[in-house]
Amino acid sequence: MELFKNLDINEFLFLALAFLIAFVISLVATPFSKKLAIKVGAVDVPKARSSHTKVMPLAGGTAIVAGFVISISIVGTIQNSISIGYYVSLIGAGLLITLVGFLDDIYDLRASIKLFFQILAALIVVMSGITIDVLTWPFIMGGVIQLGPSINKIATVIWIVGITNAVNFMDGLDGLATGISTIASICLMLIATIYGDPLSILLTAALAGACLGFLPHNFSPASIFMGDTGSTFLGFTLAVISVEGLIKSYTAITLVVPIIILGLPIFDTSFAIIRRIATGQSPMKADRGHLHHRLVDKGYSHKRAVIFLYVIASGLGNAGILLSMNDLLLAGVIIGLILVFWIVDMTLTTKRKKALEKKVSDGLNATEIDIALNEIFDESAGNSADNAAGNAAGNAAGNSPSDSVGNPMGNPSNDSREADIIDFKELVKDKVFKK
Repeated sequence: MELFKNLDINEFLFLALAFLIAFVISLVATPFSKKLAIKVGAVDVPKARSSHTKVMPLAGGTAIVAGFVISISIVGTIQNSISIGYYVSLIGAGLLITLVGFLDDIYDLRASIKLFFQILAALIVVMSGITIDVLTWPFIMGGVIQLGPSINKIATVIWIVGITNAVNFMDGLDGLATGISTIASICLMLIATIYGDPLSILLTAALAGACLGFLPHNFSPASIFMGDTGSTFLGFTLAVISVEGLIKSYTAITLVVPIIILGLPIFDTSFAIIRRIATGQSPMKADRGHLHHRLVDKGYSHKRAVIFLYVIASGLGNAGILLSMNDLLLAGVIIGLILVFWIVDMTLTTKRKKALEKKVSDGLNATEIDIALNEIFDESAGNSADNAAGNAAGNAAGNSPSDSVGNPMGNPSNDSREADIIDFKELVKDKVFKK
């Protein structure tokens, strides 16, 4: 395969080793992160914009950080692919970001404090010599933009801080930021193999492994959240890797590629900032206007929204890989198909939701509403009726929907499915009956 033509067997083994070490450490360390989070009070209490209904432990990102740092420390030493200066700046700045995120998970720091330390961490990286010096952009005459000694530092800080917050803002549904970061890491890793960059291969393989080790604990229904501890670290690390690898080293369409690969968090964050400024709010103020929130409000279940965004991110990642190989036509086709897929899926989901709301407005009772909702989720007619009747009976007895899902007489294998269905039921009922 062309993707691996510049990768010999030893480099491939180092890649696999870095991935495996990070994966195992992150997977095993996550339960300890959960205990730590509860002990220090790093927990998330449900709010109006939250996607969960119970108190959840945060700071799961400590497991991701541990997996990544230990992996690159071991493999980097064996492979001798990472310099001491680069290691100290990346890990030192990354741990600073992690510490601030950890404190934020406990004490809910002000946005200005977090921004200050994000800029400080970015400056540590810049002072170590990691800067955006040259950009190649195919849509201007000459195709190359030279950045001066001051502009390159400012541009690098803006890029690092921007991507750090972009990934953080995506952390709104179970497994979303973890999965998006995994996809981005793998795409960056594949591009690094094309150009034979051992350092970027090591870093992206370790980051992907650490994310995937955490994902089983974080995917819906999550038992722990990564919190700002993890989301800011992932965004920061992806930003630094893209500077040192894609933007600085390669001669392909360097500015476009990372923007495409990280397009989902970049678009979501840019839209959120513009929306908040336009409405007179602080750009850092949290709300339910993010893309994943809008998908849920359109009628997507939490799992479906996450998987839908995984598909979009994967498509953009593939387009980025093709762009790095100078295949602009196929990359454009993929981006076009993504837009078509997005429009069609959103249209169908909106129609299903409107059909449901019409049924509700026509006077269906609670049991009939549950049956209709289960049908939308492609449940069998028998299970729909049984679940609906059980939920209606539970509500009549004064129990909450979560009580009926947790009934020991239910099917344990369907618990997570039923939880998603009930979440959506309550959302739709709430919106309809408030009209």
